[in-house]
Amino acid sequence: MLLNICIHALESIYLLIILLMTAQALFTMRLHLFVWEDPKRALLNQAPTIYRDPHYSFTIMLPARHEEQVYRETIQKVYDLNYPQELLQIIAICREDDHGTIAEARAKIQELATANVQLLIFNDTPINKPHGLNLALRVAHGDIVTIFDAEDEPHTDILNVINTTMLNEQVDVIQSGVQLMNHNTHWFCFLNVLEYFFWFKSSLHFFVRSGMTPLGGNTVFVRRETMEQLGGWDENCLTEDADLGIRLCIARARVRIIYDDEFVTREETPHTIEQFIKQRTRWNQGFIQILFKGEWRKLPEFSQRILACYILILPEVQAFFALMIPISLLMFFVVKLPLWLAMLTFLPLYCFVLTIFIDIAALYEFVKVHQRVWRWHEALLLFLAFFPYQVILSIGALRAVFRYLNGKSNWEKTAHIGQHRTRSVT
Repeated sequence: MLLNICIHALESIYLLIILLMTAQALFTMRLHLFVWEDPKRALLNQAPTIYRDPHYSFTIMLPARHEEQVYRETIQKVYDLNYPQELLQIIAICREDDHGTIAEARAKIQELATANVQLLIFNDTPINKPHGLNLALRVAHGDIVTIFDAEDEPHTDILNVINTTMLNEQVDVIQSGVQLMNHNTHWFCFLNVLEYFFWFKSSLHFFVRSGMTPLGGNTVFVRRETMEQLGGWDENCLTEDADLGIRLCIARARVRIIYDDEFVTREETPHTIEQFIKQRTRWNQGFIQILFKGEWRKLPEFSQRILACYILILPEVQAFFALMIPISLLMFFVVKLPLWLAMLTFLPLYCFVLTIFIDIAALYEFVKVHQRVWRWHEALLLFLAFFPYQVILSIGALRAVFRYLNGKSNWEKTAHIGQHRTRSVT
């Protein structure tokens, strides 16, 4: 009798996990396909084709730490943006112990010999990106403040796009597209590139419509007065971008998403698995910090709070489901389940097959819009990489929980080597 009760309890728990895995997979597919559900939604991503005269001034912040390999070229690319120089303020941000990056920044600033590019060196703590941004905000004088990371390649007309959109639509915040470009450098790059592709091109539109928008870490354009009213970035948070997005939504800021393939800011994937895991650990731990910080509970609508909670715990949910995969396979072979339950266990498999087809279609679109060569063997590599990729995502999530429980919150920086610049990925 007791044994039967235990068996039924285990079956019920297993069924619940299967249903939750299926629901999570279906919701993820909904986010990925949101902008393609209605042809009109594709227009949301289009950048204006006719630019209005420059009106807004911009403060561009370039935070960097140990970026000697890429920083000088980034400063040049930002300086070369197609916008009147008198309406630009470019602030290179470094800490005083980062001698190599400071030397590169000084050399480029001396070469440019212009007053609108300046170097901000700080020597206090914390040693992280949001602290440097807050220091730069104090001396910013542009109408709009934005961030480009040390390896970024922004489109030359991005400021014209933002100026025109701000004038036409009177929004407070614009998140423009960010796209990893080296899709076939390493086996994990295929899915990493597609994550950005789906997130900026589709998922963020769903979040904007829901009124809860976790922003990306760069190419976000915010009115300076809005940033000052919010008090800048949270210096104790490892994902200050997502935190800022939630606080902007609480303040009822008007947010606009633009992902035009031509105007994306180009970036690179982490160049090793170790770097990738550290990056994901930082992001996941930042989400945990935001979760327990609790500001998301100030969102006005219950649906917004539920969505925020889901996004913030999603990495741990994915890690749990990934750990369930080998358990499910084991039960498939050694446990005799009722027929109805055995049939339901295939639901996650069906979702996996659908996800693979969606990813392959997205890879095809990615290489097409960026004028690269489609290769079927790369689609096969994407398929083979799917489960190993989930494993390293799970490692990053579990490592984030471990670090959070142990009180470790130091900034584990992602190294950049310019893979999207030095190599033509075809």
